[in-house]
Amino acid sequence: MEQKHFEVIIVGGSYSGLSAAMSLGRSLRQVLVIDSGLPCNRQTSHSHNFITQDGEVPAIISAKAKLQVDFYKTVQFFNGLAVQAIKIKEGFEIKTDSGEAFTSKKVLFATGVKDLLPEIKGLAGCWGISVLHCPYCHGYEVKKEKTAIIANGDMGFEYAKLISNWTKDLRLLTNGKSTLTSEQMEILKKHQIEIIEEEIESLEHENGSIKQVVFKNQSKTAIKAIYFRPPFEQHCSLPESLDCELTEQGLIKVDMMQKTTIPGVYASGDCVIQARSVAMAVSSGSFAGASINKELIEESFV
Repeated sequence: MEQKHFEVIIVGGSYSGLSAAMSLGRSLRQVLVIDSGLPCNRQTSHSHNFITQDGEVPAIISAKAKLQVDFYKTVQFFNGLAVQAIKIKEGFEIKTDSGEAFTSKKVLFATGVKDLLPEIKGLAGCWGISVLHCPYCHGYEVKKEKTAIIANGDMGFEYAKLISNWTKDLRLLTNGKSTLTSEQMEILKKHQIEIIEEEIESLEHENGSIKQVVFKNQSKTAIKAIYFRPPFEQHCSLPESLDCELTEQGLIKVDMMQKTTIPGVYASGDCVIQARSVAMAVSSGSFAGASINKELIEESFV
C-alpha cells in the first residue's frame, strides 16, 4: 500500500467500523480501515434483531458489508493489528504489528470489547452459541425452554426479571452463596424462579450446545440455554494510550457526536455501548462517520 496519509483512520473493521467507513466513503473522504479479523461474535451462528438481516450468519453480514464499502474507492483496507497510536502535529500516527505506519487527521476506534470469561470448564466453548448475553439478540430462539442465568445479587435479580419474559422455566445459578436480599428471594420464589447456590464445576455440551450444568457437589441439572453477562475490558488499549477517558463501566467515554475526550479521536460500537448488538453497532458507526465528516468540513470551511 503506497498511500500513507488519510483523512480518517478507522481501527476495527467489523460492523461499526464498516458502517462508519461507508458514511465517510460516501462523503468522498480518504479513509483507511485497519482490521485484524477477530470480531467478538465469531462463535455466534446467527445474528438477530437486525432488520433485513434477521437470522443471517454474522460473518456473511460483515463480508457483504465489506464488499459494499469497497465500492467506494476512497476507502482502503489494511489487514493487520494496530499496536501503537501517537498524537502528531498533522493528527495521529497508527503503527501496525507488521511495522507499517499510517497517519490521519482523525481516528475512529471501533474496536469492541473483550469478554473475561470465568474458569468454568465448557463455558468458553458454549459462549455465543448456547451461553448467551442478550435476550433481544437470541431470546426468541430459546423461548419457553429450560433456561438458567448465571448471576448474583441485584444483577441476578434484574436479569431474572428480564429473562422471565421469554421463559417461565427459569432458574438462577448464583455460583456460590446468594447475595440476594430476602425480599428479592421471596419475589423470585413467588414467580417460581428456582435459586441454586451451588458452585458450578462445568458445562457439558456438544459442539457448543449445552446439555447440562455440573456443580462441584456433583449434582447436575439439564439446561437448554444459559444467560450470562461476563465482565469485560477494552479489546484495544490504544484509546487509553491516547488518554481517552473511560466510563465507570469501562467503556470509552463519548459525547452525543461519538467524540471521545481527546480532540480528533472518535469511538463507536461495542467499545462505547452498554447494550451490545449488531444493529446498535451499525447505528453508532454510521453516525460517527457523519460526525467526523462534519468536523472535517467545519475545519476546512474557514
